[in-house]
Amino acid sequence: MKTILSAAILAAATAAPLSAQDLTGNLTIASYTGIFQDKYTAAVIDPFLAEHPGLTVTYASARGSADQLGALRAQANDPQLDVVLFDVTTALIGNKEGLLAPLTVEDVPNLADLVPEATVQEGYGPAVTFDNEVIIYNTDLVQGTPESLEVLWDPQYAGKLAVTSMPSILGTGLMVMTSSMLGEDYTQGVDQSIEKLAELAPAVQTFDPKPDSYTLVLNGTVAMATGWNARAQTYSNDADGKLGVMTPKEGTVLQINTINLVEGAKNPDAAKAFIDYALSPEAQAAFTEAMYYSPTNAKAQPSEDARARTVFGQMDQTLPLDWTWVATQNDRWNAMWKRRIISAN
Repeated sequence: MKTILSAAILAAATAAPLSAQDLTGNLTIASYTGIFQDKYTAAVIDPFLAEHPGLTVTYASARGSADQLGALRAQANDPQLDVVLFDVTTALIGNKEGLLAPLTVEDVPNLADLVPEATVQEGYGPAVTFDNEVIIYNTDLVQGTPESLEVLWDPQYAGKLAVTSMPSILGTGLMVMTSSMLGEDYTQGVDQSIEKLAELAPAVQTFDPKPDSYTLVLNGTVAMATGWNARAQTYSNDADGKLGVMTPKEGTVLQINTINLVEGAKNPDAAKAFIDYALSPEAQAAFTEAMYYSPTNAKAQPSEDARARTVFGQMDQTLPLDWTWVATQNDRWNAMWKRRIISAN
């Protein structure tokens, strides 16, 4: 018997170990819930399963990366997950704690075609999507077309803001963007941005948007919120012009989602095959078309219209941000958010 492989994988890796066996059993993939789960399942997971009829997939959904890290820690002695997709800072913590396993180009041939920025940590799970932070707003409630991050401090929107706080990297990103607005070098200190965000806190309706910031903006519960471009672009398709998306002129941050093999995974062969498929040009292009995440495979060819709505078209506005270094600051910054920003709400 032989594994049923996509043409791209077969062409690149006819000698790969997985080509000598069928893939069977269950594969458990953990990632974000909601619209991400729906779009990723249709664009990536379902086509993968069509090529591997002996497999089933369980999708373990989570609200955010911190929840997934918690699950990995709780299951460290008996992992129930095979593959996890979560943000880069969480992946770096998982790597450091031995919760994730190394990958090689022999295991995952499509690693060879990723752009340089996709290497998160040598030998570990790479970037599977690129995105960027934006400000989303209800066009019925916000006057004109805002261009600056300063609009969050406009008194007319007091009590009408949703800001996702740390430990979400939306909070990290907002702090770095605020530092840029103030001319502060966040690598030397973040006191100015913390103070500025503390001034904003009384105007914030929620620091933990539920069900999510996009829904709160669309239904008019809040006028503005922090969010991710890919999700915002997706929601805007059916919003009849009601959802505005702003990349502040002061700059945005590049968000990286990684795809990772869990250490001690129950079905490692299927996990490696899925990771390879998820990084293939076909899967990458399909997900860009479905949800406007920028591909990480240099050979992916989404339509120009879809690519233009991703961070790919805004790279000149991204701020320099070393997520590896940021991971070393997470605990300290998170404590500052709790003590000095959220407490001022």
